[in-house]
Amino acid sequence: MYATLADIVDRAGEDEILAIADRDRDGVADPAVVAAAIAFAAQTIDSYVGVRYALPLAPVPAIVTAWSVSIARYVLHRDGAPDHVVRDYQGALQALRDAAAGRLALPDVAGIKADATAGAVRAESDPPAFTRERLVGWL
Repeated sequence: MYATLADIVDRAGEDEILAIADRDRDGVADPAVVAAAIAFAAQTIDSYVGVRYALPLAPVPAIVTAWSVSIARYVLHRDGAPDHVVRDYQGALQALRDAAAGRLALPDVAGIKADATAGAVRAESDPPAFTRERLVGWL
């Protein structure tokens, strides 16, 4: 997991979180609902950055936590998110696309995956027509 309920509350405020995550209306954000949104956000992030970085990300950069919060917050708004939440979500997805494509690097993340074919040269050809064995007698 790249974010916590506290991270989401820091970004959105307690009133918003209670409005979108307190499904049983007891005045407390439902842990299972929040955990599901955070898990979805982590899986989304892993699906993008896993092509470039070893998983799980360690250490977790603050930008990854911010993306996780944006995604989880969007998911928690099950009846339609406000425009600013949609923009945050779309921005996080675009940044994840950039990270996956190598246009954005994750700072301090260990374990960048090396491309197995990067820098490798491979050549193939037919067997040689003239070898020492075939030229015996001609020399």
